Amino acid sequence: MDLPEPPPLYEDDLDESGILDPARLARRARVPEAAVLCFFPEVVAGLADAGARRITRLSSERETTVWETEIDGRPVAVAHPGIGAPLAAMTLEELIAMGARRIVAVGGAGVLVPDLVMGHAVVVGSALRDEGTSAHYLRPSRVVDADPRGVAVLQRTLDAAGLPHVTGRTWTTDAVYRETPARARRRREEGCLTVDMEASAFIAVARFRGVRFAQVLLAADSLAGPEWDARGWTTARAARAGLTSVASRAALAL
Repeated sequence: MDLPEPPPLYEDDLDESGILDPARLARRARVPEAAVLCFFPEVVAGLADAGARRITRLSSERETTVWETEIDGRPVAVAHPGIGAPLAAMTLEELIAMGARRIVAVGGAGVLVPDLVMGHAVVVGSALRDEGTSAHYLRPSRVVDADPRGVAVLQRTLDAAGLPHVTGRTWTTDAVYRETPARARRRREEGCLTVDMEASAFIAVARFRGVRFAQVLLAADSLAGPEWDARGWTTARAARAGLTSVASRAALAL
């Protein structure tokens, strides 16, 4: 399709600062350098009962609580990033503005290949950019590679925990209800193991801001067959909590 001019996403102004500065908008509280962006609501909700300290709330519309917990006596910040690249990127930006420098995201993802059983861990090695947020942080490319150091740290931490895992590419999309069979097939042909809504944006923000970042996904619902299969992934609470613990240890090791 020929367009009279490129979409605004392809405008190159990456050398300019934004009019809104997260360092000025974020709350003045400081968070630990190690931080976890946890997509599992029941894990985040259980932090208070487990003795975590509430640090602050983020200034985004959701008023997200940031918690501080400890792993072997070392502090780790934990917050739910929100669903979708724009909101999750805002959360990451604000945590960075408050001092986070080593961040690991942990959440679920739809699987595109049949051999990824529910609950299997997938380390994000690269992400196919089918969302708009990353274009505001990185120049156009079809795929963005994850930080090799972050990938290696997650792999070692999963090995130490005795959790089976694979490393691969995820398809990051903005439109959960437009994951069509044809698109899913094309993404499989490009080597994507999973589909998510935030990974490529997270990688872009972290690279733009110069912080360490890694992401591990829990193989969840399946788009590998002719019909969607929920596979009961929201009830896999032990796996979700276990993977969050791995993410916390990886953040400390980054």
